[in-house]
Amino acid sequence: MDAAEVEFLAEKELVTIIPNFSLDQIYLIGGDLGPFNPGLPVEVPLWLAINLKQRQKCRLLPPEWMDVDNIPKADEIRTLIKDVWDTRIAKLRVSADSFVRQQEAHAKLDNLTLMEINTSGAFLTQALNHMYKLRTNLHPSESAESQEF
Repeated sequence: MDAAEVEFLAEKELVTIIPNFSLDQIYLIGGDLGPFNPGLPVEVPLWLAINLKQRQKCRLLPPEWMDVDNIPKADEIRTLIKDVWDTRIAKLRVSADSFVRQQEAHAKLDNLTLMEINTSGAFLTQALNHMYKLRTNLHPSESAESQEF
């Protein structure tokens, strides 16, 4: 998945807004939304919340878990999360390097998050394509012989 696809999936998440307009319930394919009354919180998908916010039609309420004031040692936790991310990406790079050095044709990557796949997927795909081109250019006679049979 590329960043646009990850963003598309994330935009389906429900968030709470406080509208500053009145509107009856709206009926969409993904489900019914509303009614919208000024000052009363309502849950909507993130894509709609962003659209309404850009048009100054609502105020977004951050989820309770997003309030940094409620998290003791927030800076330390932020640093630890960054360390975990760096460690996982480093392990992924080592695995990819080993994979390339062993000239494997395929690999199995377990327990990756969507962001990790998004971060490394394009690189790995391009690396595999380059390896394939190099292999076919190094051994053109073998591929020609196999086509004759």
